[in-house]
Amino acid sequence: MYTKNGESYYIVDAHVALWDGSPENQANRHGKGFIECFYDYHRNLSPAEWLWPLDKFCKYSEADFVHDVFDIGHVDVAIFQPAYLSDFYTHGFHRRDRALALCERHPGKLVLNDAWDPRDGEAGLERLEALAEGGDLKGIKLYTAEWRGDSRGWKLTDEWSYRYLAKCEQLGITNIHIHKGPTVYPLDRDAFDVADVDAAATDFPNLNFVIEHVGLPRLEDFCWIGTQEPNVYGGLAVAMPFIHSRPRYFAQIIGELLYWLDEDRILFGSDYAIWHPKWLVERFVDFQIPEDMQGEYGVLTPDVKRKILGLNAARLYDLKVPAELPAAQSSAGATA
Repeated sequence: MYTKNGESYYIVDAHVALWDGSPENQANRHGKGFIECFYDYHRNLSPAEWLWPLDKFCKYSEADFVHDVFDIGHVDVAIFQPAYLSDFYTHGFHRRDRALALCERHPGKLVLNDAWDPRDGEAGLERLEALAEGGDLKGIKLYTAEWRGDSRGWKLTDEWSYRYLAKCEQLGITNIHIHKGPTVYPLDRDAFDVADVDAAATDFPNLNFVIEHVGLPRLEDFCWIGTQEPNVYGGLAVAMPFIHSRPRYFAQIIGELLYWLDEDRILFGSDYAIWHPKWLVERFVDFQIPEDMQGEYGVLTPDVKRKILGLNAARLYDLKVPAELPAAQSSAGATA
């Protein structure tokens, strides 16, 4: 746990990756452009002391991951959110084999989600069933703008998407994470639109829809959906680094989320390795909404920060948190 000024925080990083965007794995110019777009986000929104060279950013090691996330990053549990991008990368951008091996070497520290694509039809449903056989698959990451042949994206409300969501419900895979945020080259901006979340959340009330990147740049649209759909959550990956580059903008983002969704439906995510959890956690614990904005947005108390930094994700994923943590029992459910 991270402790500052006598307050302790159980940290669940709900959005991490172990990717391979190296030139050797790039299938075409789009694979090169995708990782370089990621790198632009890293370079433009990170403090100077946390910048990596491009070659390391394209493919970092398992040792880098463990050091940055667990050894110095204050993270107690991290959740892999994969994107395969098979049209852009020969062996997939997410390497399940590497991630699975890392999970096995660090039991209790990592949650391995997977992904599906409704364009895979029956074969994809069979793969999903096989993945769920072990009983420990609790989450799925969806990338609605991913290209597949001539198709440049899909919607949550597509017929085959509903079949996959129904299968998730049947299999007990309750946490559906969806990239609904800034576009990444060469993907199409409109394919990340949040509008399809509304109907899907209504039609599958037993699933939790975690909207990664809180719909940016469509924050207002997302908030209006989230306030009427109690099973919609906001993932802060991509929003978090604005705490450094544009702190008042970050205050607006977190203030709007607290107003519309409340403190129980917001999840911390670093989006490692675009950004490092160490500085994000430390800055967030130290952060306060500026005084001239508090009349509209209120203040961030330690209890609210505890929920956002870990307890909300712990509740969704049935993670055990230390019993001595303040408010752990009421906010997270399970305690150790």
